Amino acid sequence: MSNSPTTNVNDLERAKQVLALEAAGLTGLAQSLNGALSEALDILQNLSGRIIVTGMGKSGHVANKIAATLASTGKPAFFIHPGEASHGDLGMIGDEDAVIALSNSGETPELSDIIAYTRRFKIPLISITSGANSTMATESDVALILPPAEEACVIGLAPTTSTTMMMAYGDVLAVVLMERQGFTAEDFKLRHPGGRLGLRLLKVADIMHSGAALPVAKGSDPMTEVLPEMTAKSLGCIGIIDDKGALAGIVTDGDLRRHMADDILNRTAAEVMTPSAKTIRPSALASEALQIMNDAKITSLFVADENKVVGLLHIHDCLRAGIA
Repeated sequence: MSNSPTTNVNDLERAKQVLALEAAGLTGLAQSLNGALSEALDILQNLSGRIIVTGMGKSGHVANKIAATLASTGKPAFFIHPGEASHGDLGMIGDEDAVIALSNSGETPELSDIIAYTRRFKIPLISITSGANSTMATESDVALILPPAEEACVIGLAPTTSTTMMMAYGDVLAVVLMERQGFTAEDFKLRHPGGRLGLRLLKVADIMHSGAALPVAKGSDPMTEVLPEMTAKSLGCIGIIDDKGALAGIVTDGDLRRHMADDILNRTAAEVMTPSAKTIRPSALASEALQIMNDAKITSLFVADENKVVGLLHIHDCLRAGIA
């Protein structure tokens, strides 16, 4: 007897209607964008202070997310609750800051103190609202007006399509600001050191062996000196470099086994090494290095910067860092 849930066709149809209404709202939003967006972006890009995002109820939850997105993509930002603002948190807003206020109607009474504060101290106010003629819109330096759209709620009252459009507008501001400011993956990594995002952006230089931990020798070095160095570094290989520090080859545990019967201790590193070993740049993503090692079926990869050996990455380093 199957324990799988029974599909309710009416539920699926209603779910599709919800998504269709919200998708239509986003399409309408894209078509409604105008010069006001560029004006808002100019204010935010040239800001020397921080971006304060505020809103009440569902708009407040969206505002919280917008602030988090802006902060993680290069613009210092935080959320202020309108109620707390009226009881002291207005002091968190500085003269060099700007405020983004969210209200579907544009007449949310709890926002009145923040609006008045920005007008009194000439702090730029950007509003996101459906009320083009509302108090908040007319008082704003820039009003970003949401187009008319049907709420996905069956009674047409619960904020659904409107909050989806607000959230999308926040993403628009954050992403376009990223591009204007030349925000890079490295900048993103600095703000996301934890979790899977941080791991995806981990660089080879962050986890490679370098300096005294780097096993290297010259091609002319006798194997009687190469073997102790290779053993001491415990990485299963040693890089053979030329006079300029470039990688000429590599001696691995496999090379030692293959040359064991060839009076190996009387040979030089150049006679035992495997030439033309693979390298990777230190600025490459560690995930790229792992892919190279997997494809070549090797466990170590030397790191070269401008043709000079600067490090060694072992597959175990990637696994310890959580890159797999």
